Amino acid sequence: MAQYIAGLDIGTTKIFAIIADIENEGLPKIVGVGSSPSEGLRKGVVVNLEKTVHSIQLAVEAAERMAGTQIHEVYAGIAGDHIRSINGRGVVAVASPNNEITQADIKRVIEAAKAVALPTDREILHILPQEFTVDDQQGIKDPVGMSGVRLEAEVHIVTGAITSAQNICRSIERANITPLDLVLEPLASSYAVLGKDEKELGVVVMDLGGGTTDIAMFFEGCIRHTSVVGLGGKNVTNDVALGLRTPAEHAETIKVKHGCAVHTENDKDETIEVPGVGGRTPRKISKAYLVDIIQPRMEEIFSLAYREIKKSNYVHLMTAGVVLTGGGSMLTGAVELAEDIFDMPVTLGIPNGFEGFKDLVKSPKHATGVGLIHYAINHGFEAEELNGNTEHGRFNWIVARMKKWFNNLNKYEN
Repeated sequence: MAQYIAGLDIGTTKIFAIIADIENEGLPKIVGVGSSPSEGLRKGVVVNLEKTVHSIQLAVEAAERMAGTQIHEVYAGIAGDHIRSINGRGVVAVASPNNEITQADIKRVIEAAKAVALPTDREILHILPQEFTVDDQQGIKDPVGMSGVRLEAEVHIVTGAITSAQNICRSIERANITPLDLVLEPLASSYAVLGKDEKELGVVVMDLGGGTTDIAMFFEGCIRHTSVVGLGGKNVTNDVALGLRTPAEHAETIKVKHGCAVHTENDKDETIEVPGVGGRTPRKISKAYLVDIIQPRMEEIFSLAYREIKKSNYVHLMTAGVVLTGGGSMLTGAVELAEDIFDMPVTLGIPNGFEGFKDLVKSPKHATGVGLIHYAINHGFEAEELNGNTEHGRFNWIVARMKKWFNNLNKYEN
């Protein structure tokens, strides 16, 4: 009997549902995908619950039809400019009489590391262990079984606005689906587009979404820094709509079909037809004029992202450079412009590590969806932990899950 895992990428411009069969050993098999326009979200935050629920239902139903099965549980992505992150450090004495470090010691030291002061409106989404120190020996990934009297842990703590998490959970539940976990979207994307060698060398994952640009930095196999820029592809579309005086839907089409982030030699010779507004006659513009509109906004997005990257102490250790994902990364010239601004190698992140409908999901805009499947396989836990079957019970369980950050602690982010 087939065993399915489902992911739900709740973005500002689209909702993307993906279903994978993991019955057989080896790579997950993508058996169903579905997408719908995202109505009801702004910058990753729910602003209209009913519209968000409807969009989720459309995407899930499309994926279910393709897969020939129904799903009742999903791993959902969470993003938005409400996401914040900090690094924490904890120290405990080893409790065992023979000084052998156990899993209980790991849990205690990470609980000590997460004891940071948070505003009352924020909640911990992820506690990601980076490395441990046993006595004076640093850089240990898994200290279980080692001997020592003092155990230290360095962790990366990701927090979000509790109300934003609540509204995402409620939107999913109103669509008659149980949210099994909320996963930071750039963290999910990293599972789909990064290899172990890149995480070891040092790499930045930059997810250019519709409403926000999400950043995650890895070094020595661990996540070291996360941040969010409150601009995305929708801002570029809005600029095109205003600059060309055309409706947003036409602006999006023009951006995708003709848009470019940098000038080329033939810009002035190429022309683009712009649909008129209110029955007005279409008009033609040069491609160079379109680039003049798009390039400043893309430069702003990358410059703000670079400023966030430089806030980390690891900026000079990003040997593998930057991997761009998300729909915004597919804009022609985005990689070249990013290389100029970041002054480091930049590549386009294509999801990998799966079988099935490769042609439908092998695109940077689906990195989060595919990554949610990989995250679920690596960090999944049983749905019977749900505290009741009512909407109230399920939501309380999600909140409890955020607080039970030490679940599956032995599966580190590396």
